[in-house]
Amino acid sequence: MAFWVGALVVGGVSIVFAQLADWAQATFLAAGHAFWAVPLLLTPAGFVFCTWAAREFFPGAQGSGIPQAIAARQMPRGMALKRLLSLKICFGKIALTVVGLLTGASVGREGPTVQIGAALMLQVSRIESLANEGGLILAGSAAGIAAAFNAPLAGVVFAIEEMSRSFEFRTNGLVLTTVIIAGLVSLGLTGNYTYFGITHATVVRPWDWGLTVACGTLGGLAGGGFSRLMLEGSRFARAWVAADDAKRRFAFPLACGIVVALLGLATHGATFGTGYAQARAAVEGHAPGWDFWLAKFAATLVTAISGLPGGIFAPSLAVGAGLGAWMAGASGASLGAVLGMAGYFAGVVQAPMTAFVIILEMTGNDANVIPLMLASMLGFAASKLVAREPLYHALSRDFIKPLAGSANPPSATE
Repeated sequence: MAFWVGALVVGGVSIVFAQLADWAQATFLAAGHAFWAVPLLLTPAGFVFCTWAAREFFPGAQGSGIPQAIAARQMPRGMALKRLLSLKICFGKIALTVVGLLTGASVGREGPTVQIGAALMLQVSRIESLANEGGLILAGSAAGIAAAFNAPLAGVVFAIEEMSRSFEFRTNGLVLTTVIIAGLVSLGLTGNYTYFGITHATVVRPWDWGLTVACGTLGGLAGGGFSRLMLEGSRFARAWVAADDAKRRFAFPLACGIVVALLGLATHGATFGTGYAQARAAVEGHAPGWDFWLAKFAATLVTAISGLPGGIFAPSLAVGAGLGAWMAGASGASLGAVLGMAGYFAGVVQAPMTAFVIILEMTGNDANVIPLMLASMLGFAASKLVAREPLYHALSRDFIKPLAGSANPPSATE
């Protein structure tokens, strides 16, 4: 009963979080349309507040949330629940991600939902004194992805490929059951829908296969570039802030907020928030401006390096959609968008199975299975030329080191 209730709660909290995130983004964009200078005033202040609050009150809530869930599975029993997946961090993650969207940060809610799902499921181990903490973290993470995107298959594949990096027979039933229950909650509250709408664009002509190869290869190189810049930028930021912590802990997020505000103003607000609207428009055949993907790339990178709580899933898909639509041109924007998402996202996370399954489910593009698989594999291979280590697993080590050997919390950029 405790396990079932835990899975139900993951599904319900994921839906509430999604509605809060949508409200926050819509509110910020409406305020920006009413008065053009709102981003210059609100975005830098939001960055400073969120990174400060995460550091002082919710250590472990910084960044995506997926590295924390990965790190938690490698910690001794009880430590993950206390340090990275407590209820306090869970609700702090929700609150600060919503504030980030309310102030224009280029973040998504999907990565945070993974950490929240893992934290909520881990409470079951406290109630029932279950020994399989790792399995519960895996199940909660999968349920978080499934509920966030209404993509149950992607949730299962994500748990196998990205979270555990292997198929664990003893936890497969746990993962599947949790995903089913959380998915039923999502279906009951929001109905059956495809996250980015539906496209029927397919690869049929010879040059369409050329586009597939181009989107996979160039998308993977761009995704690998993002991954490497984020890792090296985060490490540089930690060292730079630590050199004069009293002053730079506020100066750094302030500068990041100013950059994100200026990028948003330059693109008429297109780079603020998740990028969902722009990605969906591209999937449905309405390509964003040629400069959108570059500006969104930069805004997401700066936001991630700042240490502000929030994920890169949706922003990365938006970058990939914009890149692919630009490469395909106006006549092939829809096909280019889905292929670009596959190549770029596989390049960022270096998880090709998750990339093509999640895009397949989010666009209802069943006729493009083989092209999506090819673009994802090409993206993965191209990314390895630029970034040697997978992004989330590399970031997870930043949480394992200080938490496993010290009582001190990680810094704001971790």
